[in-house]
Amino acid sequence: MKLAIFGATGRVGSEILKRALADGHQVRALQRSPKLDKHPNLETVFGNVRHKKDVERSIAGADAVISALGTDKTTTLTDAMPFIIESMEAHDIKRVITIGTAGILNSRLEEGKLRYQGGDSNRKMTFAAEQHEKTYRMLEESGLEWTVVCPTYLPDGEARGGYRVEKNFLPEGGKEISVGDTAEFAYRQLEDSAYIRSRVGLSY
Repeated sequence: MKLAIFGATGRVGSEILKRALADGHQVRALQRSPKLDKHPNLETVFGNVRHKKDVERSIAGADAVISALGTDKTTTLTDAMPFIIESMEAHDIKRVITIGTAGILNSRLEEGKLRYQGGDSNRKMTFAAEQHEKTYRMLEESGLEWTVVCPTYLPDGEARGGYRVEKNFLPEGGKEISVGDTAEFAYRQLEDSAYIRSRVGLSY
């Protein structure tokens, strides 16, 4: 499979990249500066995810797209997602898997609200959740086959399994999920259609 990966130098993105290369997929990754190790199955596109031409160069010819872009207190995510969607539609690519946040899952406390709006989350700062919600809404309005993987608190750690998954909600009592298990679950969605056009809550 030919994959385009955005955010491949980040915590979750680098773990997804590692799995994709180990399984023999051809990967094209966009990066601003040389950070990724060379690999025969890895093609690097140097550029900026905020530039449409760079995004399109990364996506052209792919079978699926994975975005592990974060917010980092910037609008990078919401700036990039329209270009990702437009480029996928232009090249007739349907499948996209993105990493979101548990804050954009449905609230269990207030029907019709998301967790960050309904008081389910303890976080006082909502900027990241708001950015992730905007990208989720963009995907929702598109014709793409999207899945937004929504981990709760995300400490570093290897994949160990034994985690719980729930469509559109965070599993009850869920407190954390490792970077490794988040990457493992997101990567497996390339072969799984169970969560197409859904958000997925992830926790132990």
